[in-house]
Amino acid sequence: MKLFTIGFTKKSAEEFFTRLQKAGVQRVVDVRLNNTSQIAGFAKSRDLKYFLRALAGIDYTHIPDFAPTQDILDDFKKRKGSWTEYERRFGDLMIKRCIVDTASGTLRDGDCLLCSEHTPEHCHRRLVAEHIQKNLSDVEVVHL
Repeated sequence: MKLFTIGFTKKSAEEFFTRLQKAGVQRVVDVRLNNTSQIAGFAKSRDLKYFLRALAGIDYTHIPDFAPTQDILDDFKKRKGSWTEYERRFGDLMIKRCIVDTASGTLRDGDCLLCSEHTPEHCHRRLVAEHIQKNLSDVEVVHL
């Protein structure tokens, strides 16, 4: 299974939708905790679902269990916590939530994990993708 990831910040709508299309993404899996209040208008959940279908023929779903809790997010972003601690806490949460079970029953070839971060280095979508890749066979992760 090929599993893509993408962040929408620092991308125009044209660049964002073109990347998805060129990669052959079949469905965007929104892994944001808060998917309705983003600054980028095209990335709000209802608008994004429409644009993906109308512009690119791509499906959309939201899986909040693939997102960190508000506490984990706040400790890292608002309280300037360490990335190492964020990774540890979110890793524990992914295990507690059994996201591998959710992934094996939900994700399919050509899905793309969506978050807001521009690059995957310090983003939970990368952690989710790597956790799934580590625990399921034949998963290739491609960051767009």
